[in-house]
Amino acid sequence: MVTDVRQQQHRAAIALGSNLGEPRQILEEALQVLDRTPGIRLDRQSPIYETAAVGPPQPDYLNIAAILDTTLTPFELLNQLLAIEAQFGRVRRERWGPRLLDLDLLLFDDWVIDTPHLLIPHPRMNERAFVLVPLSDVAADWVDPITGKAIAELAQLVDRTGVHRFGAPDA
Repeated sequence: MVTDVRQQQHRAAIALGSNLGEPRQILEEALQVLDRTPGIRLDRQSPIYETAAVGPPQPDYLNIAAILDTTLTPFELLNQLLAIEAQFGRVRRERWGPRLLDLDLLLFDDWVIDTPHLLIPHPRMNERAFVLVPLSDVAADWVDPITGKAIAELAQLVDRTGVHRFGAPDA
């Protein structure tokens, strides 16, 4: 018997980032929009991290990781994330450029998806402290289906330079 994936409850991990406008407010509002979106429930979120930007010269980012419970398929969830980015005024001009809101689908259950429009796990997740450090706060034991390593372990392996909790005094 085949079960319709939309009738099942799934767990997804996403990364949220912003470095234009009022980043903290944008992240908080984006989480509220996500939680009000049909088929999505915000389960938990990490603290906010301030992180050095990757790419062309631009302001530092504020980043959060969040765990969602969803009845959406991975493709439906990706489309919702893109729609929310657009709702917040995201315009894609240059790769890794500054942005009002960036929403990345990192993990979806223990699935591996490799299509031209969606890669899960996120292909650069394991190289990015600005993703792994917040994600380890909310999904430390979640195992990356590609490496077989827990998120907490992956977070220990990445260079954390330029990543610190927002508002925390420098160590």
